[in-house]
Amino acid sequence: MIVLKLGGSVITAKDRAETLDGEALDRAADAIADARDGSGDEDLVIVHGGGSFGHHHASEHGVTTTEGTRDADAVLDIHGAMKTLNQFVLSRLAARDVDAVPVHPFSAARRNSDGDLHLTTEQVETMLAEGFVPVLHGDVVAHAGAGATVVSGDELVAALARDLAADRVGLCSTVPGVLDERDAVIGRITDFESVADVLGASDATDVTGGMAGKVRTLLDLEPAASIFGLDDLGAFLGGENPGTTIE
Repeated sequence: MIVLKLGGSVITAKDRAETLDGEALDRAADAIADARDGSGDEDLVIVHGGGSFGHHHASEHGVTTTEGTRDADAVLDIHGAMKTLNQFVLSRLAARDVDAVPVHPFSAARRNSDGDLHLTTEQVETMLAEGFVPVLHGDVVAHAGAGATVVSGDELVAALARDLAADRVGLCSTVPGVLDERDAVIGRITDFESVADVLGASDATDVTGGMAGKVRTLLDLEPAASIFGLDDLGAFLGGENPGTTIE
């Protein structure tokens, strides 16, 4: 079973509000469709990031994974933008005969008063058993004592990987892996301290922690995870471990 994240920066023009990168999304959808044709019965769950859709509105309203809002209009702005992006992803996959269906975290997840994420995954398991490809996305979720906060795609990947006992986890990024100070791909990461100096914030608006946040999250997972570029998406889905392996 594979949990795959399509980074928001991959499928959108993240520096321009609500702007889709249609060419990149088409390439991603092609790779996923080709892999489904080749593997047939392998379970796949997809998560996509917010890119210029969710991050733009979350930043405007001052909502992050820890700073919440009780303004329903803010929640609707963020969630509505993410549903729009999710529909773009679903339509591209459907056009390639991938049986993709939506799972909106706003209705399936919550945070407790300590900020811990609780994602209901029974419906995802049932979808997989019935042959569907569930597609989740970064979103806002109800947060006890804080109104609503952002849940990142990386958090969802981690929760799904744990609850569904994923065999493989992959994050498709705008870079070919985690890069060192010379912009060379770091082949393997086993602890955060060894790469802390070279991990910076995202180049565009990102309220969920950038590459540093991804690495921290993936280090806590049981299966090894891969961070790779769009060019290597097909290779990852074909069973290879391109880019950076985090374990």
